[in-house]
Amino acid sequence: MAGTSTMNLVEAVRSALEIALEADDDVILLGEDIGKFGGVFRATAGLQERFGEDRVIDAPLNEAGIIGSAVGMSLYGMRPVPEIQFADFIYPGFDQIVNELAKYRYRSGGQFTCPVTIRTPVGGGIRGGHYHSQSPEAYFIHTPGLKVVCPSTPEDTKGLLLSSIRSDDPVIFLEPKPIYRKAVGEVPDGDYETPLGKARVVREGSDVTLVAWGAMVAQCEEAAKRLASDGVECAVIDPRTLWPLDIEAIESSVKETGRCVVVHEAPRSCGFGAEIVALVQERCFLHLESPVSRVTGYDTPFPYTLEFAYLPSVERIYDAAMAAVNY
Repeated sequence: MAGTSTMNLVEAVRSALEIALEADDDVILLGEDIGKFGGVFRATAGLQERFGEDRVIDAPLNEAGIIGSAVGMSLYGMRPVPEIQFADFIYPGFDQIVNELAKYRYRSGGQFTCPVTIRTPVGGGIRGGHYHSQSPEAYFIHTPGLKVVCPSTPEDTKGLLLSSIRSDDPVIFLEPKPIYRKAVGEVPDGDYETPLGKARVVREGSDVTLVAWGAMVAQCEEAAKRLASDGVECAVIDPRTLWPLDIEAIESSVKETGRCVVVHEAPRSCGFGAEIVALVQERCFLHLESPVSRVTGYDTPFPYTLEFAYLPSVERIYDAAMAAVNY
């Protein structure tokens, strides 16, 4: 029986990539500085040395070229895993993603698939300023044909990344960089897959449901502990796969608690939290004891000096949950 190893989140990424490369010769990694240097966050350290320059490819600074190359590789039967160095840099490749990658299966009547998994670090928390801190998940969730994943623990990261690489549909795999080394846990050794489209119940609770993903899950857990000391029991739900969303898991919890707070880093207007609020309202209206609310980033460019005023804090989550309970 396989054991476990203690890993942080970035080590879980590397473990998944190593297993995928070892198990399938069609898996190819490409991206800026991912080879000899091992990536900005060291997620691919040592992989080019082990698997060679033909399978771990240092690409030029050209996001459209990286994604376009990955699309072509996938149509020839490969399973490319391109890395975009920061999610903020993905926009030059946006046309390739939404108009090519996401649509090939549909436009070919199912004759071609594009099994491409785009890895990219996402979110604030490292004082990266407005060009290294954005959370663009809503753009890709809005695009039919894409799956969008954002884990919050090392164990989920490894299992979800392996599932994504082996999916026949394109996946945007968002890695919350502020917890690359902060999130540490026991991770099963060897090869395993965590199914896409299934949420994780982080914490059970009867008074209010908190829904969050990525780095915000830990913030909700801390807020839930403080609320528990004041007699309020919070459920915490981590969707893990943002799209397709496991709305049934959220619905089940909200019907029990009667209250829901959605937490995310991205700006409030048209953020993915708005879609979750709408779905909860449609499915749980007769069970709600208070309005469904959001704790989010603000409708401004991501700041530098005011980063931690912008990001949802434990205090803001606490206040929103308490307001829901006392409504």
